[in-house]
Amino acid sequence: MHWLELLSDYTFQNVVIGASLLGLISGPLGCFAVLRRQSLLGDAISHAALPGICLSFIITGSRDLGGIIIGSLVTGTLAALTMLLLTRKSRLKTDAGLGVCLSLFFAVGIVLLTYIQGTRNAAQGGLEAFLFGQAAATLRSDLWVMGAITLATLALLAAFWKQAKLVTFDPEYARTLGMPAAAIEAVLTAMVALAVVVGLQMVGVILMAAMIVAPAAAARQWSRHLGGMLVIAAGVGIISGVSGATISTLSRGLATGPLIVLTATAIVLLSLALAPGRGLLWGIVKHYRQKRELHIQQLLYALHKHPQTPPRLSPSARRTLATLTRQGHVARSSNKAGVALTASGHARAREVVAAFEEATP
Repeated sequence: MHWLELLSDYTFQNVVIGASLLGLISGPLGCFAVLRRQSLLGDAISHAALPGICLSFIITGSRDLGGIIIGSLVTGTLAALTMLLLTRKSRLKTDAGLGVCLSLFFAVGIVLLTYIQGTRNAAQGGLEAFLFGQAAATLRSDLWVMGAITLATLALLAAFWKQAKLVTFDPEYARTLGMPAAAIEAVLTAMVALAVVVGLQMVGVILMAAMIVAPAAAARQWSRHLGGMLVIAAGVGIISGVSGATISTLSRGLATGPLIVLTATAIVLLSLALAPGRGLLWGIVKHYRQKRELHIQQLLYALHKHPQTPPRLSPSARRTLATLTRQGHVARSSNKAGVALTASGHARAREVVAAFEEATP
């Protein structure tokens, strides 16, 4: 398919815009869930949306997106509030409370879905598509609804920005300042529920949790500041959505939702490996540099205390000696039988000896 033809395709435009809106809302809100150590929150809310979808269909008799969003938002928020109630009023930990709510609401949703399938209602066709998403069925009217929810949610986040930051990082201090920390947590949870309902059409109930966690996890590797983390998470979400939608359209058959999630997962893996300061590759390089510096200091110390080079050097010591020679700290001695420290080498060695003696009690 030619690129101009692709860009002018109605379905492709809808899918790309919808996926971008999904990334724009799920990335930033996922950051708060990850930082509050509630990564399962998106999973619980997304699974809890299924009974809301089914109840909306039972009540209205249609698959209208507006009704489905309202139903899934109600049950998703109810599940989140149930989790908060369980963890505050019982001895259950957060992860246990999330697991209970996830299992309970999803089981209810499966029961309702089975009931609907047994009614043989002609309008029920495609209802199960909300389990894994059906991005190609997105209409322009659906985009207006998704866009309105996204803008309203981000505006609410901007209005509660300071309170959200404080409750996320230090809820006890927020309470001492008189802030209604529980209410702010409930608002943050409701906003995550809004992000989930935006993604139901694109990636579905099952995979929506990945769009809450993956962009935030990737952004956490690249930024140490909340503002930067939110911007990067939104960017990762948008890139994942657009890339997944494009690959799905070009492949002519692969599902859009899973491709969006796979793209986000690939970005997470690259971030875990390559992010400066926190990436695995950076850790390997840092470890190698520290090990090399330790060998350099040990050899400088030995040459300073024992000017005569040992007759036999290990392979690693020879490599370290070659490094010191390139740096100009070591040169061949006058009798050419060994090596000796240069003026800069003696200065560096004295620093090493002083640091060693200072560290030794």
